[in-house]
Amino acid sequence: MFLRTESFQDFLKFYPVISFLVAVHIILWFTMDVLSLPFAVEWKQLGVGNNFLINQGEYWRLVTPIFLHAGLSHMLFNSFSLVVFGPALERMLGTGRFISAYLIAGIAGNLGTYAANPGAFYSHLGASGAIFGLFGIYAYMLFARKDLLDQGSSQIITVIIALGLIMTFLQPNINVLGHLFGFIGGIALAPPLLKKL
Repeated sequence: MFLRTESFQDFLKFYPVISFLVAVHIILWFTMDVLSLPFAVEWKQLGVGNNFLINQGEYWRLVTPIFLHAGLSHMLFNSFSLVVFGPALERMLGTGRFISAYLIAGIAGNLGTYAANPGAFYSHLGASGAIFGLFGIYAYMLFARKDLLDQGSSQIITVIIALGLIMTFLQPNINVLGHLFGFIGGIALAPPLLKKL
């Protein structure tokens, strides 16, 4: 389920949403952080989540942080996580439901961050909330839809979710609420998404 054996071309063919998201991560990071193109740097400033500015009506900042990253390692880690854990869900849910799950979970993470302190000048960015939303869908499967997982995949998911949640609280500069609310968003989305599977 999580072992990638496809060729690069097959991966692009079978998982177009994940391929597109990773390409967006790389292109935005490269233009904003490596080339530091003036328009790209301005876009990043306009796209970073910021509770104070959201409170002032800049509601797009609940969505745009999902696609932005704070440096190479941040971008690579989130893109790698998406490549490893996203394909099974993209195939299972289909393109439309997978896109919806990813975006809604990411927005849920950003909403949770905002709701905790709407007036604070707190900035955040990254795809982690959306990725934790995928983990939330897997967590729901572990407890309510075991028929969708084999035993090996269940064990891997359990370990990854546990490690992800532990690292959320141990690592510095992590948007803890973004992770937690993304995860909760994924759990909440799972029943309707998986209903007909």
